[in-house]
This record gives sequence, structure tokens and C-alpha cells, in this order.
Amino acid sequence: MEDAQIQNVDPETAFLASKRQTGNEWELFKENVRPLKRGRNVSLLNDALRSHADNHLKKSLLDKRRKLIEAIDDYEGDDPLQAWLECIKWVQEAFPPGGDCSGLLVIYEQCVRAFWHSDCYKDDLRYLKVWLEYADNCSDAEVIYNFLDANEIGKPHSLFYISYALFMESKNKIKAANEILNLGISRNAQPIKKLEDAYRKFLARSMRRPAAIDEEKLENGQPARSFGTVLAKGENTRQAALSFDLANRKQKAERVPLPIYKDTNVAKSSSHQLDTSKRGLNSWSNLGGRAERNKENNAQPAKWTSYKIPQKLGQRTGVAAASTCIEVFVDEECAEMGKDGGKSSTLELRQGDGKDLKKETELLRENPLRNFPPNSLPR
Repeated sequence: MEDAQIQNVDPETAFLASKRQTGNEWELFKENVRPLKRGRNVSLLNDALRSHADNHLKKSLLDKRRKLIEAIDDYEGDDPLQAWLECIKWVQEAFPPGGDCSGLLVIYEQCVRAFWHSDCYKDDLRYLKVWLEYADNCSDAEVIYNFLDANEIGKPHSLFYISYALFMESKNKIKAANEILNLGISRNAQPIKKLEDAYRKFLARSMRRPAAIDEEKLENGQPARSFGTVLAKGENTRQAALSFDLANRKQKAERVPLPIYKDTNVAKSSSHQLDTSKRGLNSWSNLGGRAERNKENNAQPAKWTSYKIPQKLGQRTGVAAASTCIEVFVDEECAEMGKDGGKSSTLELRQGDGKDLKKETELLRENPLRNFPPNSLPR
């Protein structure tokens, strides 16, 4: 009876009535937790934060991640993307701070690279969301949006055009953002109502902007002209006079000769040393004989070719003896990949908890399409 009453009340009251213990890890590490759009489960979050504070539990997290990645390779169902999505969701929950050690950026890249040429996933909203999450974690997402547009990935979804337009607007490319939203509306991207609402909000933001900037000049590095900010006659005259005064000051500063610093103490000390040396020369009356003056050259040279280096006794051969062979290290996982014919690139993450994983994450953040074939990149 009490359980039925608890189910009828709101979730917060039900949680307080259940008297469950949650721990305080969230309160201790909440500044290190990366927010998710879907939100987080507090109990799972506390367990994950507790695991990162304990080395033994952290090792179990890495083992679980390795097993999930192995499950991706062993998946034999009709929806291989689902195995990737489960792995991504688990890594997001198990590594709340994110960062390079989580390997999340590498998983994003390998997931989108595994299906970019598959026609059955080009219109899949789940696959598009993975691309957009990958773009949010890169330094410059424009190359990713250009790739999606060139390969027609996410074409029927309004989420692609809204995200693309917001990114271009953040880079102050208002004209390009307007064209992207109009393109989505012309293609009747779904849901169309959401896209139209986003376009109306974009127009309202554009009207509130203080000045319109010429984007072509901005991209070419030329000074942009701002319309609607014409100065009054008095302000224009004062600005011209101020610029003329600054130019005159600059010319006068350029004509002033550069003064050369002279240290008087150095000059005095050098003259003092010169006087002392003169007094020393006058007091040195006896130079001595030739043998006394050349006493440092008394050592007699010897014939160096007469010295023989001791040789080891042994049989001389014309060819140098072969040294001991150096054993070449072969990674077991690489050997397995060679035997299996390169089954999947997800094997890179099985031991990816060290410096190699951090380095790969940094490279992908700067160049997110570095592992894609050249023929897939937009021209």
C-alpha cells in the first residue's frame, strides 16, 4: 500500500520517502563533471566519481571499456551502430570529466568513420547526432559540417541545418548561416516547424545586431566597412584632426636620432688599467735570455707512429663478425589484426589509456578528418 502511494507522488518526494543513500561525490567533484544534454543519473554519477578516486575501481572501468569495444567487433546483428551508441553512452557516464583519458573523442571518430560510406546510415538521426557531438569536441567544426554537406549525411533532418547555422553565426558569418537555413527549408527538412522557428529566431537576432559586417572582406583579411555608424560632422572633424596629430607625432618620433649610451665608469677603469700597464713596462728592465723566454716550448716532439696498439689474438677475416640479432618487438594485437586481415580499427582503444591515446585525441581535435580517405573529403 505504501509503495503504491509513493508511486503516485512526484519523483523528489518518492526519493526522500525511499530513504536511499546516495553519497556525496557529486558535491565534492561537481566542478569537474561535464554536462550532458540528456542530463545525468545522480546515482551513476556518484559511482563513476567514486571509481575515479580509487585506483582499483578505475582499473575495472578501463576493463569494462575494453570489453565494450571488443563487443563492437564481435557484433553480428542487423544494427551495428547500436553497439557503438551503447559504448559511447557508457563512456559518457563512466568518465564524467571527459578529457583525453576517457578516449571519447577517439570513439566518436572511429564510429563516424566506420559508417560514412554506408547508405543505410546517411539519413539516420542517431548517426547524425554522433557527428554533431564529435564536431562539438573539435577545435574547428566547419570542416566536419562541410564533410556532412558534401556526402549528404543528415540531409533530411532539420537538426543538421540548425547546428550548422548556429556554428556559422558564432563565427560571425551571418550570410552563410542565412543561406544554410534557407537551404534546409527548401529541402523540407523534418521537423520543418522546428527549422522555421529557428529561422525566425535567427532573423530576430540579426535585426538586433548593431552593424552589418562585410563577410567577404573579413575572410580575406581586409578592413571591414560598417554601415549605419556614420559619424556626425563635428565628430568626423575631430577624428580626422586626431589621426593627423598622431601621424605627425609618429613622424617626429621616427626622425629623432637614437642616443648611444656611454658608460663613464668603463672609460675610467680602462684608462686606469692603461696607466698601470705603462708603469709595469717601465719597471720591467730585464727581459731575460732566449732560453728563459722560450721555456714553455722545451718539450721535445716524439714519433707517434712508433706506438703500437695492443691487438686481441684471434682469426682475422675480411668480413666483420655478425653481432647478436636484436629481437624486434611485435604487438600481439597488431599480429592478430594481420591474421584477421585488419578486422577493425577499434583495437587501438583496447589498451588506449596511456600517452598514445592522449596524443591521438589532440591530433583529432586539431584535424578531425585526418584518418579519412582523401577521396571522401570535400573539395
